[in-house]
Amino acid sequence: MRQGDGQTYSRGFILLLVTIVTFLNPFTGSAINLALPAIGSEFSADATTLAWISSAYLLATVIFLLPAGRFGDTRGRVTVFLLGAVIYTAGSLLTIFTPSLDLLLVFRFVQGVGGALIYANSVALITQLYPPGERGAAIGLNVTAVYAGLSLGPFLGGVLTQFFGWRSIFILTSLLAVPALVYAGRFPAFLNERQQEHFDAPGLVLSSALILCLFLGLASVTTPAGLALLVAALLLGVAFFRVERRQPCPLLPVPLIMENRIFAASNAAALINYSATYAVGFLLSLYLQYIRGYDPVTAGTMLLVQPIVQAFVAPVSGRLADRISPGHVASVGMGISGAALFGFFLLGETTPIAVILALLILMGVGVGLFSSPNTTAIMGSVTKRDYGCASAMTAMMRSLGMMLSMGAVLVVFAIIMGATAVTPAIYPEFLLSVRLIFLAFAVLSAIGVFLSLYRNKKP
Repeated sequence: MRQGDGQTYSRGFILLLVTIVTFLNPFTGSAINLALPAIGSEFSADATTLAWISSAYLLATVIFLLPAGRFGDTRGRVTVFLLGAVIYTAGSLLTIFTPSLDLLLVFRFVQGVGGALIYANSVALITQLYPPGERGAAIGLNVTAVYAGLSLGPFLGGVLTQFFGWRSIFILTSLLAVPALVYAGRFPAFLNERQQEHFDAPGLVLSSALILCLFLGLASVTTPAGLALLVAALLLGVAFFRVERRQPCPLLPVPLIMENRIFAASNAAALINYSATYAVGFLLSLYLQYIRGYDPVTAGTMLLVQPIVQAFVAPVSGRLADRISPGHVASVGMGISGAALFGFFLLGETTPIAVILALLILMGVGVGLFSSPNTTAIMGSVTKRDYGCASAMTAMMRSLGMMLSMGAVLVVFAIIMGATAVTPAIYPEFLLSVRLIFLAFAVLSAIGVFLSLYRNKKP
C-alpha cells in the first residue's frame, strides 16, 4: 500500500482496474469477428456491410481519441477514463437489444466513443503511476490485457455465438466493466490532476471531418463520391495541420512531432504495425469458416494461438524495454510480423492447418515484441505534462491503424467482390481478395521496419 495526497492506495490494484477495462476493446473486437457470419445471416448482410460492424467502432474511436486525451489532461484522467467505461457499457447494453443492422452500427459507434475515452487515458495513468525502470513492465502487463482479450475473444466469441447467440458477447462485455465502476473511488487523487488549458475546438471539428471523409472515401473508393471524399480528406489534413501549428494547446502535438524524433517515428511505426496486422483476425475468421468450412468454435480455437503467444511475449518484451533500447526490440518484432504476413499471402484452399497455426505463432511473437517496447519508447520520450497527449497519440495511432487496416479490406472487397454476399460461387474471388490484402500488409511491414530502425540512429 502507498500513501499519496492523504490517501492510501495500491499501485497493483489500480493497475488491475485499468487493465480490466483495457481488456474490453480487444475482447469485443476479436469476439465479434467470429459472430459476423451469424450476424450476416440474421440481417442478410453482405461482406462489405459486415466489415462495417468492426469499422463503425474504430471510426468513432479514431475521431474521439485526441480530444479524449486533452479532456483527460484538463478535466482529470480518472474522471474521463471512468466516463469512458460508463459509455462503453451503455453501448454494449444497447447492442444486446438491437432489432436492426442500422441500430447495431449506431450502438457500435457509441461503444467506440467510450473506448476512446478509456484508451486515450489508460497508458497515461500507468505512466504517471509507475516511475522509469518499472514503467516498461507495468505497460507490458497492460498490453498483455490487450492480447488476453484477443486470446479469449475468438474462442469465447465462437462458443457464445454457437450456443447462446451473438448478443451474449455484449452481455459478457457489460459485466466486465462492473469492477472498475464499483471501485472507482480507489483511484488516488493525484492521478486526477487537472491542467488549466484552452480546449482546441477548431482542431476537434477539422480532425473529425478529416477522419470521416478519409474512411468513407476508402469505403467507397470505386465511386466518384469516394474519390471526392478522399480529396476532401487531403485538403482537410492540410488545413488541420496549419491550424494546429498556431494553437497554444493543440489536439495534435505538432511541436512533439516536429522536434522529437523518437516520439514521431515511434508513433509512425505504431500506425504501420496496426495497419498491417489488425485485419488478420477478421480475414482468417472468414477464411476458416467460408473456405475451410469450420464452425465458429473451431475457427475461434485456431485463432486463439496468436494472441496467447502475444500475451506471453508482451510482458517479456516490456521488461527488455527497461534494460535495452526499446526501439531495437520493436524493430525486430515488426520484421517477424512481416514474415508471417507474407506466409499468409500464400494461403490456398488446402493449406495445411499446421502451417496456418505456425504462422499465427510467428505473428504472435512479432506483435508481442513490438507493442510494449514501442509504447515504452513513446511515453519515455515526453515529460509528465504531455503524458495524456502522448497516451492519446499512442492510442490514436493504434486505432487509426486498425481503421486503415479495415479500410484496406473494404477497398479490396469492393473492387474484387462488390456488394455481394459471400457464397460458394464467389469463394475464388474472396480468396484472391484475402491473399492480395495479406501481400499488401507484408510490404507495409517491411517499410515499417526501416522506419522503426531510423529512430534508433543517433542524431
